[in-house]
Amino acid sequence: MQTIDVIIVGGGMVGTSLALALARSGIQTALVEQQTLQPCWFSIDDPWQPRVSALTEASIKLLDYLDAWEGIVAQRACPYTHMTVWDGEGTGEVAFDANTLPQKRLGYIVENEVIRNALLQQLARSTVRCVDQQTTLEYKLSGQGGEVVLDNGEVLAAPLLVAADGAESRLRQLAGIPSNQKDYHHHALVTTVETALFHHHCARQVFLDSGPLAFLPLQSRGEQHYCSIVWSLFPAEADRIEALGDDAFCHELQSAFEHRAGNILNVDARFRYPLRQCHARQYHRQGVVLVGDAAHTIHPLAGQGVNLGFMDVAVLADELIKADGRGDDGFAPHVLDRYQRRRIGHNALMMATMTGFQHLFGANDLGIRWLRNTGLRLTNRLPLIKDMIVGQATGLSNDLPEFIH
Repeated sequence: MQTIDVIIVGGGMVGTSLALALARSGIQTALVEQQTLQPCWFSIDDPWQPRVSALTEASIKLLDYLDAWEGIVAQRACPYTHMTVWDGEGTGEVAFDANTLPQKRLGYIVENEVIRNALLQQLARSTVRCVDQQTTLEYKLSGQGGEVVLDNGEVLAAPLLVAADGAESRLRQLAGIPSNQKDYHHHALVTTVETALFHHHCARQVFLDSGPLAFLPLQSRGEQHYCSIVWSLFPAEADRIEALGDDAFCHELQSAFEHRAGNILNVDARFRYPLRQCHARQYHRQGVVLVGDAAHTIHPLAGQGVNLGFMDVAVLADELIKADGRGDDGFAPHVLDRYQRRRIGHNALMMATMTGFQHLFGANDLGIRWLRNTGLRLTNRLPLIKDMIVGQATGLSNDLPEFIH
């Protein structure tokens, strides 16, 4: 048996970034993952990956602190400086731009695999013990951390286990941490499309009766222009759209988007997944602490999912590092309580806001339609309100630790 400080279960973007943050502070860490933890490299001409994230400036600061941001930009990432949102069933529209911000951008659209790959490149240079391709893990929880039994029978033990193993977190369930779950009754279709018109670094989203449709800008390849799309649909409508051939799909998509990207010239393979909200009622119990999707999943209409996860990482690392620095037991419940207090309210507020948007734009009542269109038009005429919203969208107004300022 090997005893270390922290075992992180789950080597996605959130788990990997937490492992790097803790290792930088000298906390002995192991990262256990089902898939490989070996990095690869994406060039601009490689096929697009279907899942993307809209990284805020706060997330970029964390990735830069972990020395991963340079690797992301060296592969492929697209800044977005404008954002337009409109009601497809009305006349309301609001547009935002980053001209008033010091960094002159709202964020970056980056493929999830590109982000993870850059983190894995740094992981390979770190002191983190990497244990990958583990598929039949066994857990023994003691109430103060526990043990992880690997596929080969080796046992790792730690006073703190971190569940970064996704929305269906087995570790969360074994720790007996309850969660509130809600079905959005929508499925998301995601893919990459080639558009006739250049996106001008603008992220755009239209709210339709069937659900929101987002076009997120990707890097152009010469005169070829690309966007990642996230199309939220009722399940029956998702069945119909998913069954269309490529040409019919492109025609339906460009019509739903009001031809604002011109003709849709090509579409990559399409992927579909159901949308559910899940929020743990507590973020730690008996030596197990939750981060990322293991703690919360959210509707993708604002692209905030991974940003919330990265802020979990920043705050948890901050609390553990501070406790270590003052000679405190960093894995004691009172330290983890501070992490929970700093994150659970913010995440709950973001989830409630997304649910409110979904209900507001999904309502067919004429009065509600009039109110939302009037609200969009009014917001578009109020620069101070728009600047405040833009500031919130960067994530820099969050409770950020000193080490990533």
